[in-house]
Amino acid sequence: MLTILTDALLAALLVAALLVIRGFALARSRGSVPCRIKVGSHGWRSGVARYADGELHWIPFMGVLFRPRHAIARRGLTVSARRPIDGGLWAVDCGSISLAMSEDALTGFLAWLESAPPSAYLDVA
Repeated sequence: MLTILTDALLAALLVAALLVIRGFALARSRGSVPCRIKVGSHGWRSGVARYADGELHWIPFMGVLFRPRHAIARRGLTVSARRPIDGGLWAVDCGSISLAMSEDALTGFLAWLESAPPSAYLDVA
């Protein structure tokens, strides 16, 4: 009975260690910024935003896969005015999705939006 508990504890520790390593890998990967997301009336979730091929990919910190959970296309994206939220973060609404990030990261996000080719039909408020 003791070996079963020990094996279960070791497996749980291994899974926890892998999740922590995954979080560090996401946070330190090139071109990624810490970003919170709020979809609809759900609460804020922490993750990483990464720019790729005209889209902003959001990957949650807690999870197993490195695939993005949300992909926000730059083409035709309408962004609300920035507003401060808790923790020194700034939030913007992008349709039904809200993004929150540091002021520097938000400045980079808005610059990324504005640097789109003229055919992207952007509307930045």
